[in-house]
Amino acid sequence: MEKKILLAACTLGFLAIIFGAFGAHALKKILSIEQLNSFETGVKYQMYHALFLLFIGTTQIITLKEKTIIFYLTVTGILFFSGSIYVLTTNGLTGIKSKLIGPITPIGGLILILSWGYLFYAILLKK
Repeated sequence: MEKKILLAACTLGFLAIIFGAFGAHALKKILSIEQLNSFETGVKYQMYHALFLLFIGTTQIITLKEKTIIFYLTVTGILFFSGSIYVLTTNGLTGIKSKLIGPITPIGGLILILSWGYLFYAILLKK
């Protein structure tokens, strides 16, 4: 599982850099300042949580079961939070309807909070 977590962390970090460059260069000419700021927020949170997963994959303070729970919470949170922001900010380009996607962003944020909260809980229970 640690290998899976580390590979996911590398992939998410890799993609965050690509999305960040895409936003800074290609989307800069197309999106408004507010949309670019939102897009950048999605990129930042994706990178923060890619680094978080690197920590989770390498730490020995929590069990494999705890790592697995945190992994699934974090990946789901990134997909919901950052993914929905990417879709919402580029919906003018993609034509994707945003009414259904808007509520997904705070759900993703809550799931990311839960991943950190679960890590806190798992560490707190250690003797």
